[in-house]
Amino acid sequence: MGVVLNIGSGQRGEASIAPLVELTAADMARVNELILSKAGSDVELIPEVARHLISSGGKRLRPMVTLAAAQMFGYSGDSHVKLATSVEFMHTATLLHDDVVDESDLRRGKNTARTIWGNQASVLVGDFLLGQAFRMMVEVGSLEALDILSAAAAVIAEGEVMQLGVAKNLETTEDEYLAVIRAKTAALFSAAAEVGPVIAEATRADRAALRSYGTNLGLAFQLVDDALDYGGSAQELGKNVGDDFREGKVTLPVILSYRRGSAEERAFWKRAIEDAENDDAALDKALGLMARHGAIGDTIGRARHFGEIARDALAPLRDTPEKAAMLEVIDFCISRVT
Repeated sequence: MGVVLNIGSGQRGEASIAPLVELTAADMARVNELILSKAGSDVELIPEVARHLISSGGKRLRPMVTLAAAQMFGYSGDSHVKLATSVEFMHTATLLHDDVVDESDLRRGKNTARTIWGNQASVLVGDFLLGQAFRMMVEVGSLEALDILSAAAAVIAEGEVMQLGVAKNLETTEDEYLAVIRAKTAALFSAAAEVGPVIAEATRADRAALRSYGTNLGLAFQLVDDALDYGGSAQELGKNVGDDFREGKVTLPVILSYRRGSAEERAFWKRAIEDAENDDAALDKALGLMARHGAIGDTIGRARHFGEIARDALAPLRDTPEKAAMLEVIDFCISRVT
């Protein structure tokens, strides 16, 4: 179920992360080896749960951004591999915790860890991965990098709690929702991008540029995901189309539709989101209301806006293959809805 979106330009529809994958391939091979090594434990359940999610086909975009950002400024040591692995572990831990909080059954097209091993195992293995991430940060020996990633971990946790506050709350404003995704999603993208220039001893202006790039890429990425839930396919999403709706999640398409709707339409949203009257017929109606009020198109418009801010953040930097690849990542992110 869902509608087909076609609201991007042809140029951006051809965007790819292939240049980023190619530039970071050698280092990502080392990251993948380190992931498998650090996910190991004598406690049998830990590597079993960790590898279930680690091997489930994610793009590994965040660690690739860390590697490329370090390469962009001529870094030639080994620390970027440990930091990229730390970033991926933080992301994986967040997914394990998210699936418990959201009671999600599918992740990237596979059963979530919580449906196989239960909520307790998912939370505790997530905690283990966070612990391993911080051990690797300490091994790197950069207090600045440790500060950036540990601050991100705290902000992500705050975002999770903020999300509980807006859950099923249709009075959530767009600004409040953006604050949630800035914490939950953008904070890790931002940290992933900034630690590269930090260990490469780049200037403060360069660090700020990568930090802004990561923040705004993360906001764009999440808003595209929000739109795809109502206009993508299960294959694209790695979950069922309309899962956000069925779980009663208040995302930007819902916020815009609710605020722009009539009293009768707002009553429908309250039944669907607050009272869980969210069967297939209700989803069809929700899609119709979103189309009527331009909610999905405007969500993508917001994503494009943040994508342009990310693009402008990198504009003053000298042209390198890494810069070109990271700019194309922005186009790729938006092109997922074309």
